[in-house]
Amino acid sequence: MKPVYIVNGFLESGKTEFINYTLNQPYFRIKGRTLLIVCEEGEEEYDDKLLKKSATDLVFIEEEGDFNSSSLIEMEKKYKPERIIIEYNGMWNYKNMKLPFHWAVEQQITIIDASTFPMYFTNMKSLLAEMLRKSEMIIFNRCDGVEDLSSYKRNVKAINQQADIIFEDSQGEVNQIFEDDLPYSLDDAVIELDNEGYGIWYLDSLDNLERYIGKTVQFTAMVLKPKDFPTGYFVPGRMAMTCCADDMAFLGFACEYEKCDGLREKQWIKITARVEKEYFADYGGEGPVLKAVLVEQTKAPKEEVISFI
Repeated sequence: MKPVYIVNGFLESGKTEFINYTLNQPYFRIKGRTLLIVCEEGEEEYDDKLLKKSATDLVFIEEEGDFNSSSLIEMEKKYKPERIIIEYNGMWNYKNMKLPFHWAVEQQITIIDASTFPMYFTNMKSLLAEMLRKSEMIIFNRCDGVEDLSSYKRNVKAINQQADIIFEDSQGEVNQIFEDDLPYSLDDAVIELDNEGYGIWYLDSLDNLERYIGKTVQFTAMVLKPKDFPTGYFVPGRMAMTCCADDMAFLGFACEYEKCDGLREKQWIKITARVEKEYFADYGGEGPVLKAVLVEQTKAPKEEVISFI
């Protein structure tokens, strides 16, 4: 079987830029030649030097009627590729694509310009849906200035639940945690955090504190009592392995508790607390401050250290 990689998306969505990047990666410089079939020409062009370096033959197909099994087999006979990349025309209905029987789609990727997504989703939803339905990866680029990426993700997930969805801005991948991905419900009266939940809650609180203001959380924590903290405050938190066994950090937020003096350093507690946003000197500004509702002594958890590896 001949492996085929399909990259689709509307004109100027960034397909050519993505393929250029891929061809330039060391992992793609493998044995044999690559046949690159391009079905529309945008402003971005392919670099002749890169095509030569990556042993890639470039062929254009301008008319949808010319994209058929017979013409594709003739190209295969002529160029004898080990693999085929197809930059498909976003205005051609993907469900009409017919490949030779011995061509096997290894991966399908859809590239979406986030700045124009609402327009295409509203006006060309059927064409977009056909692209998305069988894509293993969906990349939203040019996300700078787009505030509600979570709605974009929901729209895509409604069409394809299994796809990996990536958001990128001018700085690279957007590492944003969306509400739909949280391992707990923000609607619960008390948000109970296990090991995984605590780590995600801690990181998400740093970026999206507004989600948690006024919410009540409950988790098992170790007590930390910094010497320079004001009276009536301590830090309930967890030790975390952030990248390797030698890279450990204590993750926790300041907590106001009137019986703070009765707590011991490194004591294990089960704490129920309300999350607020307040100025705290150690933060150098505003940040998450917990207001203890209930603090109970408990035994150490089976896994005392949580991991982000």
